[in-house]
Amino acid sequence: MHKIRTEMEEILKQFPNLTELQQSQFEQLYDLYQDWNAKINVISRKDIDELYTKHVLHSLAIVKVQSFEPGTYVLDVGTGGGFPGIPLAILFPETRFYLIDVIAKKIKVVQAVASALELKNVKAEQIRAENVKGDFDFIVSRAVTNMPDFVSWVKTKIKKQHKHELKNGILYLKGGDLSEELKDFPKATLYDIADFFADAFFETKKVVHLPLKFIS
Repeated sequence: MHKIRTEMEEILKQFPNLTELQQSQFEQLYDLYQDWNAKINVISRKDIDELYTKHVLHSLAIVKVQSFEPGTYVLDVGTGGGFPGIPLAILFPETRFYLIDVIAKKIKVVQAVASALELKNVKAEQIRAENVKGDFDFIVSRAVTNMPDFVSWVKTKIKKQHKHELKNGILYLKGGDLSEELKDFPKATLYDIADFFADAFFETKKVVHLPLKFIS
């Protein structure tokens, strides 16, 4: 439990302006995921004890690149157990998050966690990205596939009006050498997560921003 406390302290250090409610919601994540993971394996067993670093803090790296204005609409594709969507939804209660995955049991966990935390700004559904209706300011994901395939799934789902410093588009968490899969996307910008967080886990991890044009 000491490790969990230390990891939670890192989140409080990185995000010092959390309300008491937000702090409580983040603190509840460990017990919620440990409980659900025993029933439905959504996080690898070895990672559950590093939940706050490998899942929560990793998700929140997106915020170091772009925070979300009230009224923003965000799609999380291939959310798995709810990452990055759930931590982002805690941090931005006035932003709407639509978390999707093709695997029903993962969505069941996400819905249960969102309900336990009383996150009114989260909708979770089992659906393929290609079948999603609606337009979004940003589409987030955590290494669900390669960028060309991902873009083909979501390129028609971007809102026309920009209201953030970064242009509407994809905010993608991925590690390793991305030069090959990004070679056809010259407008992509890479941000090293190691510039934000000191843990060795983040050494090769990136946030990729890819602006996408509105397609009517």
